[in-house]
Amino acid sequence: MKPTWRTVLLWALPAVVVGFFLWQTTLMPMTFGGAAASAQTANANTASTRMTYGRFLEYLDANRVKSVDLYENGRTAIVQATDPELEGRVQRLRVDLPGTAPELMSRLRAANIELDSHPTQNNGAIWSILGNLVFPGLLLGGLFLLFRRSNNMPGGPGQAMNFGKSKARFMMEAKTGVMFDDVAGIEEAKEELQEVVTFLKQPEKFTAVGAKIPKGVLLVGPPGTGKTLLAKAIAGEAGTPFFSISGSEFVEMFVGVGASRVRDLFKKAKENAPCIIFIDEIDAVGRQRGAGIGGGNDEREQTLNQLLTEMDGFEGNSGIIIIAATNRADVLDSALLRPGRFDRQVMVDVPDIKGRLEVLNVHARNKKLGEDISLDVIARRTPGFSGADLANLLNEAAILTARRRKDAITMEEIDAAVDRVVAGMEGTPLVDSKSKRLIAYHEIGHAIVGTLLKNHDPVQKVTLVPRGQAQGLTWFIPSEDQSLVSRLQLKARIAGALGGRAAEEVVFGDAEVTTGAGGDLQMVAGLARQMVTRYGMSDLGPVSLESQQGEVFLGRDWTTRSEYSEEIAARIDAQVRAIVGQCHQEALQIVRENRVVVDRLVDLLIERETIDGDELRRIVAEYAAVPEKEQLARI
Repeated sequence: MKPTWRTVLLWALPAVVVGFFLWQTTLMPMTFGGAAASAQTANANTASTRMTYGRFLEYLDANRVKSVDLYENGRTAIVQATDPELEGRVQRLRVDLPGTAPELMSRLRAANIELDSHPTQNNGAIWSILGNLVFPGLLLGGLFLLFRRSNNMPGGPGQAMNFGKSKARFMMEAKTGVMFDDVAGIEEAKEELQEVVTFLKQPEKFTAVGAKIPKGVLLVGPPGTGKTLLAKAIAGEAGTPFFSISGSEFVEMFVGVGASRVRDLFKKAKENAPCIIFIDEIDAVGRQRGAGIGGGNDEREQTLNQLLTEMDGFEGNSGIIIIAATNRADVLDSALLRPGRFDRQVMVDVPDIKGRLEVLNVHARNKKLGEDISLDVIARRTPGFSGADLANLLNEAAILTARRRKDAITMEEIDAAVDRVVAGMEGTPLVDSKSKRLIAYHEIGHAIVGTLLKNHDPVQKVTLVPRGQAQGLTWFIPSEDQSLVSRLQLKARIAGALGGRAAEEVVFGDAEVTTGAGGDLQMVAGLARQMVTRYGMSDLGPVSLESQQGEVFLGRDWTTRSEYSEEIAARIDAQVRAIVGQCHQEALQIVRENRVVVDRLVDLLIERETIDGDELRRIVAEYAAVPEKEQLARI
């Protein structure tokens, strides 16, 4: 990029200033200050012959001195005198006078000698004054250019006086490019927010019956479910001015800046009403006051107090609607959630199978799909995926399709994309070795136990292809979206997770078990403990003994309070061990009774590296010690 004259000047300014300073302090006294002195000295040196002061006094007593010219403030004199040795001819002589000789002036006047004084010209002082003015002038000019340049740069030094101004992105036409048709999978939330759009377009429908629209709407849900997209869709549908800001942009290192920005934001909103204010990630500024070590952050609490005050400072029908989004509603201050501020909370949860199909239809509009692609099948295979996950899934499949130089996305790319999104990037396949066979037995152990347990989720596939940190994977896909899980299902999941360790023990013995079950054992311990302490699924009875505790900096207590005695704690540990032990024995029994099919599946898995769930269930139905009809019914 070609540098502008301002850029060149900004880079050259420090060098000019430093050079001028050195020149002023060293060279200038020898040039400007010395110029005037040199002129005077030249006049004083017109006489080539010097005379001592004593000789001069002798000439003065002998009346030989005709005139005296004083130079250099009386330190040097040019004397015109007659010399008898030169037949009385007048000559010019230079005399160095002493510093103090007041009697000399009296003697010169008494002798009526022509006397003239030549004062020193003070041109050096003028140049010194000019030099002292030039340096500050250059400095001030450079600072002025810096400030002018930084005024056009966000966050530059020129913004120092604008700390208290709101950083909200403002769209007068609300051209967000997002409409309700672009938001899918969260129909309940869209219906709730449709009222907001209607109020902004036709407020008289509500005011005619005395209704007041909620001042604030809080969108709550996991990350990636479309909260920000919903806010943009509301602004796009209503066509009103749209203020968008993140909660973290209110908080600065300077005290009072956040509160000032809140005031400025609401002032602008009132000037442009009706409008929408969208605060994303409001938990950054709206967390509980007084929480954390030392009582919390004072600047953040001042900002929250100002926000609470401003939300109380306008009427419900003023045309200003505040929409906020967070995935941590449990840490928000209670004053922020009371009626009159955020009156309504809209839950934006992960979509169900119907919602996932709608989301896939939206994101597949600009994708070239193959004939074998079934969005319904993809929706069934992706339970728990949010809208952002599904968008990322189709994008990864499209990238993989381009990498493979195909014309359209096929189910092969979809399967690889699902694996990548859930488990990570594919690694290098394992070479045939004892380690590969051990991993194969471990994964088949999971698959055989999960397949033969009636209440377990069906197996989708088993693979030895490493992904992420896992050397092998067994995929279980629930047949339907489960909001409630039974005790039998929880125990089946524990047994299935222990199937890998059970296969290692049966095939290789207790001495050869590996660390491969570390993650499985953590999941088993957590699930079994929740069954005892939270779900009341043990001999201790239907009692919840533990509650979810947040961390200190998320607005919770510093220490977790024990809610039961040591005796109950010992009984909890015993119940957890009993549940895990029972499920472990069940897994061991299934692996022992079906050792033949386990060996058959391991050989097939080592050969192919991946076995599909349908093929696995057919093989198990042929060998397993259960009725064939029951196995085929699960296919």
